Amino acid sequence: MNATTWIHFGGLGRLAVAAFLAWTASACARGADPAVRHSFAAFGGETRIVGEDGTVQWRYPEGTRDGWVLPNGNLLLTLSRSDRHKGGAVREVTRSGDVVFHWEGTQEEVNTCQRIGKDRVMAVEAGPRPRVVVLDAKGSVVLERPLSCQSTNHHMESRMTRSLANGRFIVPQLLDKVVREYGPDGKVAWEYRTPENPPECWPFTAIRSSNGRTLVTLTHGNRVVEVDRSGKETWSLDNADLPGPWLKDPCGAQRLANGNVVITSYGAGDQKVKLLEVDRRKRVVWTHEESRPGGIHHFQVLTTNGRKEPWPALR
Repeated sequence: MNATTWIHFGGLGRLAVAAFLAWTASACARGADPAVRHSFAAFGGETRIVGEDGTVQWRYPEGTRDGWVLPNGNLLLTLSRSDRHKGGAVREVTRSGDVVFHWEGTQEEVNTCQRIGKDRVMAVEAGPRPRVVVLDAKGSVVLERPLSCQSTNHHMESRMTRSLANGRFIVPQLLDKVVREYGPDGKVAWEYRTPENPPECWPFTAIRSSNGRTLVTLTHGNRVVEVDRSGKETWSLDNADLPGPWLKDPCGAQRLANGNVVITSYGAGDQKVKLLEVDRRKRVVWTHEESRPGGIHHFQVLTTNGRKEPWPALR
């Protein structure tokens, strides 16, 4: 081998090393630690449970807006408005599809549901009389709380309302661009107004942690923020923090037992990254990638490397 040939191969070697290092850096930037695996339930146009190996293990034939996998294995689902459910519905089903609870919405949409205690269900209706209702095991309304929100655009009234440990309800109100906490008397006990810029920071999910801070997804603002009781931001995430523009209409989110946050991009479209997990330092830990064009509206991470996530999930 002459000197020219050696120089030529040396150049190729350097290029190969550079390419390998760039690929390694890209793989690390994309995040994902191959040792981290999650199973999860996905709610949206497709309602399904996905195993840690990425295969679909269970399906339900109706679209959903919200839902929970309960400790007994049943699923509590918020069914999307359809020809069958003119105002949406809430339904608990077994894995074999048997219906063990059903409540039909009375207005335009039912946007969320949540199990409260052993046999109560919370649901939120959108329509001319936006309200939170608590239902007994027979589907009768035992508590009703009106929401103080605009009612011109019913679809944009509220999203992932949750019952808190203090007996209050925390309600993301999209078009009002505010997250409100309603007390037992129906009065607003706390609120957080979302940023003015970008202009479409519509709140979708609000997660209250035990430290009193609230994590909020800001849909078309393509941001996720955490705020304290005074409304001051204590943490935020946007696409500048990620390897690519993965936050596209971030709707659902969940805080895991280890403190990490998993986020769905409902508007991902053909983008393969539909779910991503980040830690407090904004490092990508895990992604779920698929070629389905439809997005995931909300989700529930069920297991991490075979270990069940705690109940109730913070989502």
